[in-house]
Amino acid sequence: MRHLAIVGSGPAGYYTAEAAAKQWGEDVRVDVFDMLPVPYGLIRTGVAPDHQSIKAVSRRYEKTALSDNVRFVGNVCIGEDVTLDELRVLYDAVVLATGAPHDRPLGIEGADLPGVYGSAEFVGWYNGHPNHADLDPDVLGKRAVVIGNGNVALDIARILSKTAEEFAGSDIVAHALDILKTSKLEEIVILGRRGPHQIAMTPKELGELAQLERAAPLVENSDLPPESEDEALEPGQRKSVQLLRDFAAAKPDKPLTIHFDFFARPKQISGDGTVQAVEVERTEVIDGKVGGTGETYTLPCSLVVAAIGYRSAPIPGVPFDEKSGRFASEDGRILPGLYCVGWARRGPTGTIGTNKPDGFGIIEKVAADMAAGVLGGEDKPGRPGFDALAEKRGIDIVTFRDWQKIEEAEIAAARSGAPREKFTIVEEMIRAGR
Repeated sequence: MRHLAIVGSGPAGYYTAEAAAKQWGEDVRVDVFDMLPVPYGLIRTGVAPDHQSIKAVSRRYEKTALSDNVRFVGNVCIGEDVTLDELRVLYDAVVLATGAPHDRPLGIEGADLPGVYGSAEFVGWYNGHPNHADLDPDVLGKRAVVIGNGNVALDIARILSKTAEEFAGSDIVAHALDILKTSKLEEIVILGRRGPHQIAMTPKELGELAQLERAAPLVENSDLPPESEDEALEPGQRKSVQLLRDFAAAKPDKPLTIHFDFFARPKQISGDGTVQAVEVERTEVIDGKVGGTGETYTLPCSLVVAAIGYRSAPIPGVPFDEKSGRFASEDGRILPGLYCVGWARRGPTGTIGTNKPDGFGIIEKVAADMAAGVLGGEDKPGRPGFDALAEKRGIDIVTFRDWQKIEEAEIAAARSGAPREKFTIVEEMIRAGR
């Protein structure tokens, strides 16, 4: 019998579990650990609440989670309840599928002022992550600034722009919806240090901005390159840039504007006790490199969200690439018997589906290492060994069956038209699961 531990129950974790079950069938036992009592990682707390069709991929993971040889082990914090070294002694192989839960630091003066948030915590706030449920963003001012030119920046701008009615069918949590209902925002500025040809925004997400009830996107014609240069772009990128051109040609006549401010980077954030303004420098792109022009201007604002990327959380004793913000590995191999997959391996790139070949690929490496004797030939205690340790330490494990009870309670508590109302307090989750 082979024993595999996967740390992290998001897409990378469950695709890896699925791959292990297909690789070894009944000859493997897979334990999928998560620090929260609920599974699915960023599917639950990262994907925008108004993108329910994307969240539906969790049903695929449910099939894996309910199989006889895969077990969800929730409410277990690796490093506190049990150490990584202990897992490596108990299991034949340990795969880190921890994602990239921390924000890449903005690195400018004033970034630590109240009212300045990273996208991980801000998205976690409106998605009901227990660690971020207490955020209290100020939406009573006239302007919010979102830093970044990717889909996460678009998600944040869109969520800030929607009316309460537009959230019908979404699972945005009540505490966030209540605050957003009070919004007095008149402008959301999306700052990007490069130009339209360098955006990491996809056509679907961009196109959604044109469908908002009270908000309209705005692009300056002067920021757009000659249309003939679009031919060199990939088809998807060309569609995105065409949408920006459409935004520039339109004349917004709505109370809220989503203003794309290209060739602009934040230099400093200022405020007396809370954020009040962002100082911005105009940039230029020469030979693919961004440089400042020295021209600056100030954007008064009451809210700043930096959507400039994510980092994995380092684990003591595990090699880590500080520059890339991910575990140091050779194509997923960290140390003998220790692997990484998904964002923990490659950084925050790719789509949810990218994690499937990644998970299957890492299991091929685990299988090859087992066959080569790299992982040692001794029998590991695996799941029974962990259960004995958990009982000894009084660790309160939440199983997938417990999660199903939590989910039932969330569905029952949903407001009219919503799929669920998420618990945002761990203790309440556990009570519902019992």
